[in-house]
Amino acid sequence: MVIFLDTETTGLQNGDRICAIGFVEEGTSHYEVIHPQKKIPPSASAIHHITNEMVADAPVFNVSQSYHKLQAYNLCENVLVSHNAPFDLTMLEKEGIVWQGKVIDTLKCSKALMEDLEGYSLQFLRYEVRLYRQEKDYFGEYGVAIMPHHPLSDALHTKMMYEYLLDLTDEAQLIALSNQRLLLTRLPFGKYAKKRLETIALKDPRYLQWMVESLVDMDEDLRYSIEYYLRRL
Repeated sequence: MVIFLDTETTGLQNGDRICAIGFVEEGTSHYEVIHPQKKIPPSASAIHHITNEMVADAPVFNVSQSYHKLQAYNLCENVLVSHNAPFDLTMLEKEGIVWQGKVIDTLKCSKALMEDLEGYSLQFLRYEVRLYRQEKDYFGEYGVAIMPHHPLSDALHTKMMYEYLLDLTDEAQLIALSNQRLLLTRLPFGKYAKKRLETIALKDPRYLQWMVESLVDMDEDLRYSIEYYLRRL
């Protein structure tokens, strides 16, 4: 079984928690608002539009339907697909679910199989690979509205992205790519955003060294890539 999942959270820091979750499997969908046991800041609500009033009477995760459903799916033979899977897996672990099955990260696989795109966010890829051409009928089959940053909507776009990637390679390779370090070719942000890491390493290695030393929460693939190009000097 393949489960396509997305979470919305109170933020991106260690103390943040899930406030909504959506997942799709075998033609069925599930969405639930979760009480995160902390306030949702306006900065988070501005992205996913989930407010403190909306979660006031919601269940905490460990007594929610989502918890029980995911625990039932949590088998070695099942595959969890997510866009930025390490983040979603970390958030699930905070709620007591340590995923036992295989994992496919459509974000990492997109970076590996489609180099040199301007971005790799789910919404960017939605337009880059023209998922929007089929999404109306696709979402209609599930009775789901197209609402970016709604977990069920994002889970369905992740499913569409997964199917697109299967045209480029097979599932076994997607699993392999999701579990190995990825050598990035361009810096995604900063004063050299979109520039080639190899070029930056030659022209301004001190800047890259500063990034490695200062950004403690840097994406592991970006850290690996920067260190790779610095070692080649």
